[in-house]
Amino acid sequence: MPREKVRYRCSRCGYESEQWMGRCPECGEFGTLEELKIREEREKRESPRIAPLKQVEIAKDERFSTGGEEMDRVLGGGIVRGAVILLGGEPGIGKSTLLLQVASKLCERGNVLYVSGEESPSQVKLRASRLKINEERLLLLAETDVESIAESILSLKPEAVIIDSIQTIYHPEIESPPGTVSQVRECAFRLINLVKPLGIPLFLVGHITKEGTLAGPKTLEHMVDCVLYLEGDGVHPWRILRATKNRFGSTNEVAMFEMREEGMVEVKNPSLELLAERDKHAVGSVVTAIMEGSRPLLHEVQALVTYSPFPQPRRMAQGVDYNRFVIMVAVLEKKLGLKLYQQDVIVNVVGGIRIDEPAADLAMAMAIFSSAKSQPLPPDLLVFGEVGLGGEIRSVPWAQSRLEEAERLGFSKALIPRHNLKKISPPQGLKILGVSNLKEAVGILQGGEEW
Repeated sequence: MPREKVRYRCSRCGYESEQWMGRCPECGEFGTLEELKIREEREKRESPRIAPLKQVEIAKDERFSTGGEEMDRVLGGGIVRGAVILLGGEPGIGKSTLLLQVASKLCERGNVLYVSGEESPSQVKLRASRLKINEERLLLLAETDVESIAESILSLKPEAVIIDSIQTIYHPEIESPPGTVSQVRECAFRLINLVKPLGIPLFLVGHITKEGTLAGPKTLEHMVDCVLYLEGDGVHPWRILRATKNRFGSTNEVAMFEMREEGMVEVKNPSLELLAERDKHAVGSVVTAIMEGSRPLLHEVQALVTYSPFPQPRRMAQGVDYNRFVIMVAVLEKKLGLKLYQQDVIVNVVGGIRIDEPAADLAMAMAIFSSAKSQPLPPDLLVFGEVGLGGEIRSVPWAQSRLEEAERLGFSKALIPRHNLKKISPPQGLKILGVSNLKEAVGILQGGEEW
C-alpha cells in the first residue's frame, strides 16, 4: 500500500522543504510554505533503461493542420501529436476566441474537448454563436477539478484538448488555491503526463500581465513543447501571435490577425493593411521595413516637432523604445545641428504596433528631421538602418527580404546603409542609395543627389 509523504512548497517562489518553516529561505517571505502531500510507493521501481545515443531512433513527428495558414506557420507546419502548447496573453486579448476557432477546425478530424474553467457552457455557446461555430464534435466541459478532467480525457480520447485557463484548475490533494505556483505546476504536470502517451495535443491558456505574473505562463514554459504569446494593445484590432519556444519548429515566425466581430481573421498581407490609410505627402512620415521573425513588415513611422512654451519640452514615443528615441534626438542635435531643445518631439508607430529593432533608427531620425524642417519625404521611399552615437549608419540583417517586400508593394526608392549594398541583389524597379552617416542621408533627401 502506498503511504503519504508530506512536503512543503513556497507559494511565491516554489521552494520545497520536508519540514515546515515560518519563513521561506529562498525568497524570504513569511507564511508562504504550504503543505503538499505526495504519494510514495513502497515497491521498488524498475531501473530506467539506459541506451547509447547512437542506438536511439528518431521518431517522425506526425503533424496535422489547425485549419489556418498563419497558425500553422507559427507552430512550424501544424500541430504535432502529443504536443503541449501554451498560449499566453493579457486578459481580453483574444486567446479564447482564437482557440475556439481552432477547435472548430479540428472537429473535422474528430471530437475536441474544450474545458472551460472561467465560463459556463452557455457563455461559451454565446461566443461560439457570434463566431458562427456550431460543431457537434466540439464537446464542452465546465470543470476545474484536474482529476475529473483527466477522467473525461481518458473516457473520450479526443483529437485535442483545450484548457481555458490553467489558472482556474486545481488539484484536490493540494490545499493552496487555484492559480498559485503549486496548483499551476501540479495540474499542468498531471495533464501533460496524461496526454503525452495518448498522442493528444493539449492547449493550455494562461493569463499574464505586462510584467508577467509568477503563477502565469512563465511558470510553465519549461514544461511545455511550444509557447505562444498573443500580443496587442487592446485599442487597435491588430493581434500578433509570436512563438517564443518551439521544440518542433522555428521561433522566428509570427502570425498577424485582425480582431473583428466574427472573430480572429488572418491577415494575409500585413504590410498592405498597415499602410492602407497612410497620407503619402504628410510631413514627418517615413516607411520602414521591420523583420517579424522571417517575415518583413512595412510600418509607417510618424514624427511631430513643434514649439514648446514650457521650459522643459516634452519627449514622447509610442511604439518605439524610448531610450533609442532619446538617443536619436541627441544625435540629430549634435551631428545635424537641429535645435530641438525648445521643441516638443513626438514619435509614433501607426497601428499600435511596437518596434524593438534597431533597423528603425534611420527612419525615426528622418521622420524627426522631416517634421523639424517641414519638408515631406518622397512618398515611395523606404528607409531602414541602425544609427550609432557618432551619426554613422550601420548595416542590418535581412536587407534583401526588406527590399523585396518594398518592391512588391510598389515602392521605387530605398535609403539603406552603404555596407548592405555589398550583400544584396537590388530588386528590379527599385532604386537604392547607400549612405554612411546622417549627413549623407539628409543631403540626398534635400536634393543633393539625383535618384
